[in-house]
Amino acid sequence: MVRFDEAYSGNVFIGSHPNFMESQAVLYGMPMDWTVSYRPGSRFGPTRIREVSIGLEEYSAYLDRELAEVKYYDAGDIPLPFGNPQKSLDLIEEFVDKLLAAGKFPLGMGGEHLVSLPVFKAMYKKYPDLAIIHMDAHTDLRENYEGEPLSHSTPIRKAADLIGPQNIFSFGIRSGMKEEFEWAKKVGMHISKFDVHQPLKEILPKLAGRPVYVTIDIDVLDPAHAPGTGTVDAGGITSKELLASIHEIASSNVKVVGADLVEVAPIYDPSEQTANTASKLIREMILGWVK
Repeated sequence: MVRFDEAYSGNVFIGSHPNFMESQAVLYGMPMDWTVSYRPGSRFGPTRIREVSIGLEEYSAYLDRELAEVKYYDAGDIPLPFGNPQKSLDLIEEFVDKLLAAGKFPLGMGGEHLVSLPVFKAMYKKYPDLAIIHMDAHTDLRENYEGEPLSHSTPIRKAADLIGPQNIFSFGIRSGMKEEFEWAKKVGMHISKFDVHQPLKEILPKLAGRPVYVTIDIDVLDPAHAPGTGTVDAGGITSKELLASIHEIASSNVKVVGADLVEVAPIYDPSEQTANTASKLIREMILGWVK
């Protein structure tokens, strides 16, 4: 398990604080892609996001804040057993349990989207009135994928079973089985197709004061903006819209209690556009959501 009593010895995200105890937030990686159905490689996402962050400005012109104003600790990657989904999920949940017990804001980097499931479980234990904001190209509402319930196609369905479908709000969705959309409509789960920013603005007032966890799959972006991901899907939003959505949440009365950014697969993007975009998104999430 990653230790909290010393700074991570590898590459760290730009501006990270060297001391865990003094930090408000903890950035960590979940390098798992054991259940992907198309292209593997997202386990390398957290490391590359850190590496390219050196090219970022530490100041956000959007938020008029700089990283020095927020103490956040980069704990490195959770060491996960290759090819063992259940053990990996158990380790992630244990890790986040410890962060929450220490009063830290958890900010995770995936990894495939299934890594969000144990984080949802840890968050729900602390916040029984938890709501989830989910930005993604895909519904992720399958009960299983070809008979396997532990799949990157299932985390939002499992989250709905955990906290109630009425407490999950999905945006940017443009792909999924007909049955998934029908199930969401039947149980009263919110799904905004195709767009994010405008429908998000309409929903945020309804979540005012509630603890909210935000999970962002990088494939909510159009492949023109983020080709480095496991399951690309045409017709997505722009990076400008996603940044505006992050800032919209930051300026709202929603209490963000944790977040993650998943599915960056650097090998499919030699230009490194995807990793650089993800790095900037992480910066804005830190500056906008860690109060």
